Amino acid sequence: MTDPIARLDAVHRALATVIDPELRRPIAELGMLKDVDIDDGGNVTVQVLLTIAGCPLRGTITEDVRRALEPVPGVAGINVLMDVMTPEQRKALKEQLHAGGRGNPFADPASLTRIYAVASGKGGVGKSSVTVNLACAMAAKGLRVGIIDADIYGFSVPGLMGITHAPTRVDEMILPPVAHGVKVISIGMFVTGNQPVAWRGPMLHRALEQFLTDVYFGDLDALFLDLPPGTGDVAISVSQLLPASRLLVVTTPQSAAADVAERAGSIAAQTGQQVAGVVENMSWLDLADGSRLDVFGSGGGRLLAERLSASLGTDIPLLGQIPLEQRLREGGDSGLPIVLDDGDAGRSPAAAALRSIAEGLSAVPRGLAGRPLGIAPA
Repeated sequence: MTDPIARLDAVHRALATVIDPELRRPIAELGMLKDVDIDDGGNVTVQVLLTIAGCPLRGTITEDVRRALEPVPGVAGINVLMDVMTPEQRKALKEQLHAGGRGNPFADPASLTRIYAVASGKGGVGKSSVTVNLACAMAAKGLRVGIIDADIYGFSVPGLMGITHAPTRVDEMILPPVAHGVKVISIGMFVTGNQPVAWRGPMLHRALEQFLTDVYFGDLDALFLDLPPGTGDVAISVSQLLPASRLLVVTTPQSAAADVAERAGSIAAQTGQQVAGVVENMSWLDLADGSRLDVFGSGGGRLLAERLSASLGTDIPLLGQIPLEQRLREGGDSGLPIVLDDGDAGRSPAAAALRSIAEGLSAVPRGLAGRPLGIAPA
């Protein structure tokens, strides 16, 4: 390409495809492109403005810019220079991102985000593993998904997602790390090592409120909250801060576990929330001879769905049954959820069950009742 104007135009079109890895929007749209210059030899110099000096993903942005420009005809070399936004530029960026003002965007009646609060009656039923796999399965289908690790005392989502770096702070705004296409925030990202969190109820409520107001998730199709077991402070706070959230109740097939899980689902009668359904985890173990071993008994998930349907007066479905698999545990340990594994694990019964549940939740229509459509008479 010899026409310098056409070449510059092609370079700008290529740069328009570069997405900020944290904000998930084009860097050109966010005012992060300071300058673009091309010399007579076709060498391109791109100056990028970072939100903060210590941006942990500056290397990712550099590589994404190079990858976008390399195929452009006439580009002989690429030089990416990094600078930092001024306070005025950061203020303009925050105003752009929070065009509707700061606050809890998911409590807005006009929000179309599906919100799923993943609950259980007791610990150890695999609630967090179910949460991250459902979120990643939706993100793999192209949906915009976020996770709030609301289990303040027993946070585990960062490890299950393979996240090791802290969120980026832009003044009072927090940009959540992105892993496997999912935006994630957890109190575990703000503590040192394996330090315990010893907070009383009001602090738990404030932490969840801050996650919803100070963390920039952007427009999401689905938001998952990994709740602590039981019906304590956080479950009540979720119902207050996110009245449109729907409960996903996770249990094992054991009747005792289903009895306890019924309490976690029945809280919906007091909070006014809906129950999206029941997920039965650790349903069976497939043996080498093709038979199944019911390690924790059978029927608990269906029994729980029937009990909740009767007590809440509405049909609560059993969304799926997830078998026990060693690879599911291994995926959690390695930070690669099993639904994303393209090898043998990706074709596993557990992965198939999780994908099926995620697909069912994705297909649920988001009603427009009570939401403003922005239409005014002429």
